[in-house]
Amino acid sequence: MKTDRYKNIAEGIGALADIKINGNRPWDIQIHNNQFYRRLVAEGSLGLGESYMDGWWDCEKIDEFIFRLLSKEADKKMKINWKMVLTFLVARIVNLQSKLRAFHVGERHYDLGNDLFRSMLDERMIYSCAYWKNAQTLGEAQEAKLDLVCRKIGLQPQMTLLDIGCGWGGLLRFTAEKYKVKAVGITVSKNQAELGKELCKGLPVEIRLQDYRDLNEKYDRIASLGMFEHVGYKNHRTFMEIVHKNLRGDGLFLLHTIGGNMSGATLDPWGNKYIFPNAMLPSIKQIGNAIEGLFVMEDWHSFGTDYDKTLMAWFENFDKNWSKIKLNYGDRFFRMWKYFLLSYAGTFRARKTQVWQIVLSKKGDPGGYKSIR
Repeated sequence: MKTDRYKNIAEGIGALADIKINGNRPWDIQIHNNQFYRRLVAEGSLGLGESYMDGWWDCEKIDEFIFRLLSKEADKKMKINWKMVLTFLVARIVNLQSKLRAFHVGERHYDLGNDLFRSMLDERMIYSCAYWKNAQTLGEAQEAKLDLVCRKIGLQPQMTLLDIGCGWGGLLRFTAEKYKVKAVGITVSKNQAELGKELCKGLPVEIRLQDYRDLNEKYDRIASLGMFEHVGYKNHRTFMEIVHKNLRGDGLFLLHTIGGNMSGATLDPWGNKYIFPNAMLPSIKQIGNAIEGLFVMEDWHSFGTDYDKTLMAWFENFDKNWSKIKLNYGDRFFRMWKYFLLSYAGTFRARKTQVWQIVLSKKGDPGGYKSIR
């Protein structure tokens, strides 16, 4: 009887988003274990993701399934349990992104294996949203994003550039080759630092395994692409103060970050547990509070729908190349990673998450900043 009650609740949630249990459309889900219903009702988004990892359900187009759930706000009918509340309270009380914890996400996520990321990303190994305005391929879109960043901050030969959260050095290599600058990047991932140094060999590029709070030198320009999500709202102001201290008086700082529509303290429970531990998406309000009195906001560019396309391209690469790396990871990892990429694509498609590029100056551009798209 209880199973029937849980199934009725699950069917009701699905009906709100035009999703049928065991239906025949690409976004309908196929149930393989009847315990799924209780798990969904009891554990919400965490139970949904974990039960997929365990093979309890399948869906031809997970991205479209998640998009429909979120765009119709059917997800709000899922139960908030004590685990979710505890996670939220811990994030409010404890600084989950403190200096002592700085390297945790590097070890848990970015150090999973360079073979994994090479199988998924473009040739430059850029692990942030691409810019698809005039691009046809992932590689073109990522190069367009890098060039967009350089043009927005007015990068010129002989300038010095700092990349906070440099990944495998893609932006550093691009700017050294194309713009003839001297570039420094920092990361909290040992694997990224090692491979990045190899990829940037022979260029005026330095990559360090370093926390941003240890930075103490001046740069003409600073950029940070896809790292701010790991800073945490308790550290937003500190981050901006560090950037301000290390940026020359007439310099520009570009922040590229995923953003949330509402101010929060944590990611969703599944993403926090399996993909990006201790991460959170900043809101406009939180970023505004962090920069107040430090910077002039010169430009704010939103292109979150481009991340939907980027994630789908990443999944296509990952799926195509899985046979080359699967012995290093296993079938459950494949389901986890697939769910990560496709569910996040659905989230951006539903406009629940955004991508922002924000250009900041210390005192304002005297001649007026000219927005570049």
